[in-house]
Amino acid sequence: MKPARFRYLRAASVDDALQALADNPDAHILAGGQSLIAMMNLRLVKPACLIDINRIPDIGYIREDGDGIAIGALARHNDVKHSPLIRERCPLLTEAYESIAHHTVRNRGTLGGNLCHADPSSEAPAVMVAMGATLVLQSLRGRREVGAEDFFLGTYETARQQDEMLVEIRIPGRGANGWAFAEISNRHGDFAIAVVATTVTLANGRCEAARVVASGVGEHAARLEPAEEALVGGPIDDARLDAAASAAAGAVDPHSDSHADAAYRRDAIAALTKRTVRRAAGRCG
Repeated sequence: MKPARFRYLRAASVDDALQALADNPDAHILAGGQSLIAMMNLRLVKPACLIDINRIPDIGYIREDGDGIAIGALARHNDVKHSPLIRERCPLLTEAYESIAHHTVRNRGTLGGNLCHADPSSEAPAVMVAMGATLVLQSLRGRREVGAEDFFLGTYETARQQDEMLVEIRIPGRGANGWAFAEISNRHGDFAIAVVATTVTLANGRCEAARVVASGVGEHAARLEPAEEALVGGPIDDARLDAAASAAAGAVDPHSDSHADAAYRRDAIAALTKRTVRRAAGRCG
């Protein structure tokens, strides 16, 4: 199939894009287009207007932001994956990119577009929640910042308003001293059956803080707070690992589809929680 008819606008600046969004309430932003164009071809979405932001200069940056990182709206996946700054300041994201998409998709696709698409099986949203990232949205009305935990609302649904554009992703300096990512998928690079991204902070052998975030098992990436509570307050030993895995399984309500049934996804979350927490704790030095 081919997409329904649409207007095409090419923005020369962020202000151009924001004005076009304000003037066209049924518009979609075109960045990498790796998901949007496929959905348009299937007529799952039928935007009356596409606003192409690919010619806007200087918004594909990856740079220091205090002790953290700022990533521009047009940063391509492969640029993020291979960035030495990301590897140093956000190794969890670097590790996750070993499972995200395929090389040719990453050449064109953008991290910002992936987050705004908000596929419930996508890996990057889980990493953003685990890292406590902030998403910067801009419209003609001004800028606002939304924490990753509050940004993802449902299947393909985010807190971004129709007239807003995601202009920057801010990842804070690494507060946790341990991290790990793991997923189960049918083939390498495919969307995941189950994902867990974990960060932990250990001091004097005791877990002081933890974030355990799952995707692929609900409408959006979400923290598994019962699993986090099972970890905090003591050493991460076998008993706490078992308790966290059990709590994680009980905290999700996965769906069944042609790839895996709900029981398999629940068991996968338990196994991935145990695996990532153990690995994250081992990285705490």
